[in-house]
Formats: sequence, C-alpha cells, structure tokens
Amino acid sequence: MVLIIDIYKTTDTFPAKEQFGLTSQINRSTVSIAANIAEGCGRNTTNDFNRFLDISLGSSFELETLIMAAQNIGYLSEEKSISIINKIHSI
Repeated sequence: MVLIIDIYKTTDTFPAKEQFGLTSQINRSTVSIAANIAEGCGRNTTNDFNRFLDISLGSSFELETLIMAAQNIGYLSEEKSISIINKIHSI
C-alpha cells in the first residue's frame, strides 16, 4: 500500500498529456501488485497463492520498466527512480 501511495503522488507530477499513457500504466501496474498479493492470500491452496504471487511479480517487472522509462524521458529524477525501484525490489 505504501508503494501505491508513493506512485500515485509521483505520477501526479507527470505532464497532463501522460494521463492516459504512462501515468495510467504505472498506476495500474502498481495496484496490480498489491491486488494480486491480496487475492492470493485469500485463496485456499498454496498453488493458487503461488500463481497470484507470480502474476504480482510480473507486474513488478512491468512497473520497474515503466519507472526506468519515465526517468529516461525526464519525468523522474534518478534519485526518485532508485527509491521506487528499491521499494519494488523489497516487495
């Protein structure tokens, strides 16, 4: 949940033209990480839980890629990108 809040505050600083592009994709992938972990926790089997963790992991790789893209475009500083990526890795 901390990552979601950080990402939403961060993407609020992106240009308005990115609202339906990079901003939306970053926000959706961030929410997907937490939502899939939560959904997996609610499943009755270890296999189901692991499947949702795998989906969450895929979303975390997607988010990391999008954060690097945002940095390369100039929307994020290197310091902010590293901070977010470290949070992704800790999850």
